[in-house]
Amino acid sequence: MTPKERYLNTLQGKPCDCLPRVPILMQFAAEYIGSNYGAFAADYRILAEANYRCAKDFDFDQLSAISDPYRETAGFGGITTFVEDGVPRCSGPLEGDDDIDVSKLPRPDPLQCDRMRDRIEGVREMHRLAGETHSIMGWVEGPAAEAADLRGLSNFFMDLLDDKEGVDALMERTTDNAIHFAHAQIEAGADTVGIGEAMASQVSAETYAELILPYTDRLVRAIRERGAFVKLHVCGNITHLLPHFRTMPINILDLDHLVDTSTARQLIGPGITLCTNLDPSGLVCHGNPETIRAAVLKAVSRLGNPCMINAGCEIPSGTPEENLRALCTPVPWKPNPA
Repeated sequence: MTPKERYLNTLQGKPCDCLPRVPILMQFAAEYIGSNYGAFAADYRILAEANYRCAKDFDFDQLSAISDPYRETAGFGGITTFVEDGVPRCSGPLEGDDDIDVSKLPRPDPLQCDRMRDRIEGVREMHRLAGETHSIMGWVEGPAAEAADLRGLSNFFMDLLDDKEGVDALMERTTDNAIHFAHAQIEAGADTVGIGEAMASQVSAETYAELILPYTDRLVRAIRERGAFVKLHVCGNITHLLPHFRTMPINILDLDHLVDTSTARQLIGPGITLCTNLDPSGLVCHGNPETIRAAVLKAVSRLGNPCMINAGCEIPSGTPEENLRALCTPVPWKPNPA
């Protein structure tokens, strides 16, 4: 069974030889091929090569275009500064404004904006390298995450409290942009699109349902309508949001290590694939292969099918190679108990 067949079988509710391994690799992958994070985020060729080499050498099932949260922000006019050994820096074009004025924002063309086009080319190159054998995942920022990048995180949290009309206007714009960007990546060869909504865990369930969920739902449905799968990634403890995530037609949900796996399965139901959520730093980076393999098996038993193997977030730079190999050790697929 190829990695792609294994991945698709899991999403289609079919048996497979082992559970798909889908770790998130960025700085680790760049350094593994002798490059650095700045180059990984700036040059699609390095992004693609790093993903391809790691997938082959560590035996996992998906190549991913995730690199940093500022591709779309650059399209909206943000200025990006690349850092050799860190996440790129980017100032949002609406950060210094007292009020939200979406008329100041351009309508980015994903094929013309340098940083958005670079990710599209990365998807295309990964598809050329491995699209026949591996899943290829594109990536977009969620409507609220991108709005927070444009406004600055503190400003956006204040907006949610006192400028709901402005928030609606801004997320209409960020949702439209994310849809166009996602569609371009699907056309380039992505079978899955990840949505990064990192800040959502910091808002209440009520605020999420009222102000953010309608836009994320529209984005998810627009991706599904183009025939791609959707993964939702929200950092932090998202337990209070799980009942709302269940209402959207997402296919895969990443879980931060702060989320209890049994509770997650109970709240999300049987229809969404959940990923194991080992602590990326405390366990995957600083643990050992034996404890990592044991933690994977424990998480799998608590999540049940459908399930994929992952850490709670990005594999940190400096993780011993044997630890990543342990995370990616094949776990045989087993049917759920009757």
